[in-house]
Amino acid sequence: MKVDELHGFDLSPSEARRLQEELAPRVVTGPALDLSGVRHVAGADVSTQGDTAYATVVVLEFPGLSLVEVQGFEAPLRFPYVPGLLSFREVPSLAGALREVETGVEALILDAQGLAHPRRMGLASHLGIFLDVPTVGCAKSRLVGSYEEPGREKGSAEDLVHRGETVGRVVRTREGVSPVYVSVGNGIDLGSAVDLVLACCTRYRLPESTRQAHNAANRLRRGEEPGGSMRLL
Repeated sequence: MKVDELHGFDLSPSEARRLQEELAPRVVTGPALDLSGVRHVAGADVSTQGDTAYATVVVLEFPGLSLVEVQGFEAPLRFPYVPGLLSFREVPSLAGALREVETGVEALILDAQGLAHPRRMGLASHLGIFLDVPTVGCAKSRLVGSYEEPGREKGSAEDLVHRGETVGRVVRTREGVSPVYVSVGNGIDLGSAVDLVLACCTRYRLPESTRQAHNAANRLRRGEEPGGSMRLL
């Protein structure tokens, strides 16, 4: 997968916040994604241990969600853990894994925030502006915003609102389980992002794309084979 040249990451937290504000206008909140034209969807996640990040990307056939490819990349963590600045820790390793992906994909889902971020620059948006495929944030917890609790049935959703702006949607992906927080990363509209997440959810709360990426990243961290056509540099 093509990843544009990234900016430098040798930044202080205050410099990183300023860069987020500079990058935010580059996010594109559209167009709609026609799911009938999606053949492959990717998911990405990072597991960390000590000063090392273990990033994996899985590619699934769509809509069947069978595994097609897995790629991984290990990189040193050079940025501290600071709430709201997670992307500065994880983007370098994720970019390394994405560059190894050989299958063409129509969308990428990340276990992260997109626009649902104080500066509208969560990991899914930060990474998304360097990619030529739409990106979606699908997080397990809320970072910003308020919402009404969605209904208990699968597909129920309510807007996530921050400072008077709808920054995402709170979505029930399985009946009776806690919702997920879906937001635009880049290059896709919110309705399509929600539809894609729901289409990728089967028996579990999380979409298969990020669920399998999470499991693969943990295996890589443990020194195990993550599965698929794995290539490590």
